[in-house]
Amino acid sequence: MKWGVLLVNSGTPASTSTRDVRAFLAGLLGDPRVVELPRIFWWPILHGIILRIRPRASARKYAAIWTPQGSPLAIESEALRRGLEDSLRALNTPVALAMLYTGGARVPEAIESLRKAGAEGILTVPMFPQYCGASTGAVFDQVSAALRAMRSVPSLRFVSSYHDDAAYIESLAASVRDHRREFGATSHLLMSFHGVPERYVTQGDPYREQCERTASLVAQKLGLSAGEWSVSFQSRFGRARWLQPYTSEVLAAMPARGVKSVSVICPGFAADCLETLEEIGMENRDVFMAAGGEKYRYIAALNARPDHVAALGALVSRELAASNTPGTQKESSACSG
Repeated sequence: MKWGVLLVNSGTPASTSTRDVRAFLAGLLGDPRVVELPRIFWWPILHGIILRIRPRASARKYAAIWTPQGSPLAIESEALRRGLEDSLRALNTPVALAMLYTGGARVPEAIESLRKAGAEGILTVPMFPQYCGASTGAVFDQVSAALRAMRSVPSLRFVSSYHDDAAYIESLAASVRDHRREFGATSHLLMSFHGVPERYVTQGDPYREQCERTASLVAQKLGLSAGEWSVSFQSRFGRARWLQPYTSEVLAAMPARGVKSVSVICPGFAADCLETLEEIGMENRDVFMAAGGEKYRYIAALNARPDHVAALGALVSRELAASNTPGTQKESSACSG
């Protein structure tokens, strides 16, 4: 059976215009996986207040990180797709990239491109190493919806997470080592993950546990002692209690307890985006320096680093090998982590 790989990321505005930012936010915040509130309550708030106010402010933030080629997330995600497809050339496995909301091909379009390339099975790889219902779950929803519309449904495999994959962990550690060689070491490594409402975890989402597992493995790989690294959560939205500690508060408190130099890495982002480049690279730098910090370094996402491409290539190869192993579900949906 010929398989195709579907890489899926969250998406990005098509431009920095307020209109395009509004369209992206409408898709993101309108997804019931992202905001788990009854639509009858949430819809008036979203369309009557948030989408009237937030897009203009967000557009300014996107403008601060936009490149002449466009959105960093779109550029880096496509570079990763190309690298992965090249690494799988010997297996004759096409790779398509889809965005959940805007900023590229949507899930049905990407699946159709794989089918046209001869794929009889679809291996879906969400670009979210740690499982979260608001991200990975949203990918599953959209893939499932696309398949429901098909008369002839392809075989499906779904990678729910790769948070503790050895090659992924080594890629993260290598990126820290490379950054240290180029810019020098700092006294602390903060691993900041995208936040989610705390109730998602109390209701059974494994996200926090997987984030902490990733961070622990990276720290072990780097040989860091307990006081040399920590975990935090960023990108709060709304008034609900989100996973703590909050990245901005952690950084604001560091200088007072003697941590004057810090490096920040975001292991949950496969490709750089607004949350890494602007929120971590700019906003939180200002927070740390204003509190008395002296050296602040943001360590880029793995993007299309060769070791990241190789890690995903090995993951895909294992999944495809498992799909062809006698006794596995080759003609029906299978989930793996």
